[in-house]
Amino acid sequence: MSEAKYFTEEGLRKLRDELDQLLKVERPNISRQIAEARDKGDLSENAEYDAAKEAQGLLELKISKIQEKLRNARIIDESKMDSTKVLLLSTVTIKNLRNNATMKYTLVPEEEADLKNSKISVGSPMAKGLLGKKVGDKVDIVVPAGTIPFEVIEVTR
Repeated sequence: MSEAKYFTEEGLRKLRDELDQLLKVERPNISRQIAEARDKGDLSENAEYDAAKEAQGLLELKISKIQEKLRNARIIDESKMDSTKVLLLSTVTIKNLRNNATMKYTLVPEEEADLKNSKISVGSPMAKGLLGKKVGDKVDIVVPAGTIPFEVIEVTR
């Protein structure tokens, strides 16, 4: 049995939309490509057919993985979470005590991490160092550049 995967409602919706796209658009496209390649004759020397069959296999694997995630999906109930501590789905503002730069991140499930939008995986070194901390707490976080001291400035939901 697979372990539960936690999602926000938005993250779960995106995953369902992706599956819908794969099933209704991508799968018929690949089937059409296979049929066209098959119509061109000898399959033993048909690179188009081989490529289409390989693409079909990769697509089916991707569909299967998404379906597995959806079967084990759980939605996170934010209303039952402590808003004074840094937890999953917290938006935390931190200050780098070395250079006084401030950063704001939202801690999200691994499946929803998106650094461009300041959403970091709860399993990342930065998030692990911040989990459980409160406003005013200071923490040394080990990152690829070394150990950096941070202070928690704000925690919101």
